[in-house]
Amino acid sequence: MTWTYEAACAALASSVDLEKQAITADPPVPSLERMRELAHRLGDPQHGAAVIHLTGTNGKTSTARITSALLGAAGLRVGQYTSPHLERTNERLVIDGRPIDDGEFARCVGAAVDAAAPMAERPTFFELLTAAAFHWFADRVVDAAVVEVGLLGRWDATNIADGRVAVVTGIGADHLDYAGSLAGVAREKAGIVKPGADLVLGEVDARFDNVFTRTPAARVLRLGRDFAMAGGRPDPAGRRGDLRTPAARYDDVGLSLHGAYQEANAACALAAVEAFLGRPLPEEVVRAGLGSVRAPGRLEIVGTAPLRVLDGAHNPAAAAALTRSLAEEFPGRSWTVVYGALRGHDFAATLAELRGERIGSLICCEPASPRAIPAEQVTEAARRWAIPAESAPGVTAAVRLARRRAGTTGAILVTGSFYHLTEARRALGA
Repeated sequence: MTWTYEAACAALASSVDLEKQAITADPPVPSLERMRELAHRLGDPQHGAAVIHLTGTNGKTSTARITSALLGAAGLRVGQYTSPHLERTNERLVIDGRPIDDGEFARCVGAAVDAAAPMAERPTFFELLTAAAFHWFADRVVDAAVVEVGLLGRWDATNIADGRVAVVTGIGADHLDYAGSLAGVAREKAGIVKPGADLVLGEVDARFDNVFTRTPAARVLRLGRDFAMAGGRPDPAGRRGDLRTPAARYDDVGLSLHGAYQEANAACALAAVEAFLGRPLPEEVVRAGLGSVRAPGRLEIVGTAPLRVLDGAHNPAAAAALTRSLAEEFPGRSWTVVYGALRGHDFAATLAELRGERIGSLICCEPASPRAIPAEQVTEAARRWAIPAESAPGVTAAVRLARRRAGTTGAILVTGSFYHLTEARRALGA
């Protein structure tokens, strides 16, 4: 059949979507066999381009975007696969900075669905979309594919690809319902490292060293020891600082992303690109790449009067980084916060990181997901931390209340799960 965009979206919607599915007491048995079979039926497109494979509790999407921008500035044709999306599913599949258009999306998703038709076990939403991404990258003959893990790593659908470079941005308390412990998270993320790959480690605690030294990596590069961004400071366009890698040094470079936490992401991305290419980058390439990158939903300023900021800080480590960045970049501000959370994330500890004089009020809502934690439950947890909190019947209602509270001179922060940022962005822009 000739696939339309609407038919492709309907086919994805009818498949099992573990991103939206409520977590059960018995998670699915991990396996890559179904994904391997699907890819094989498409001609194994995951081997069509050299891959930089990224995982990490926080920062992996921003790092993927920065990596893609640097590779593009170096003259490569770059495919990028990330998740989740904010507005449209197309955002997840990108070549040379442009999301896949509706016609190509229909064709590639349709090819994946057709390939899956004879299979005994139907692939999930993420498996079909991952196969479509690899198929598109192979058809368009990209020079490099920057691929972000969807969940943990070892059993993720993207792990059928063999990354020339593996990046682990950090290890934190997320998806413990699957991994069991922080050590389990580290082991699962280390599962993306393939024999002979270069491994780039970001903010990874030394207690997990033995997990990563046992991987089949040819070389391990560590943030702080082998590469870093030093002297970071706010800049009107984002951040500015000095970058060093094992091969080079780049002084007073601008990064067009706000938030001190983006400095480690930029350093990881630059180290990964130089490892991928096997050489240092010209200074003009570094400046062009870091100066052009965008990361929606990561300390993203979407309006003023009142100041309106979106950031998907969905776990304690991300919330701590966000709090430090808000204090540095917007000193003295008191925030009206719209917050929602999903099961599987430690929302009480996340709220503990956000508390303080910077929160004038907290408005709790429920993201559009069966995994959403009831707003009243979040409100009760916030009050235990002495955060002035109340609940709203939905995301749009929460944003409207926040706008009334903030007036034209205040500040609104929407944070927590990424799954309510889209609706909040629309309401904030209205």
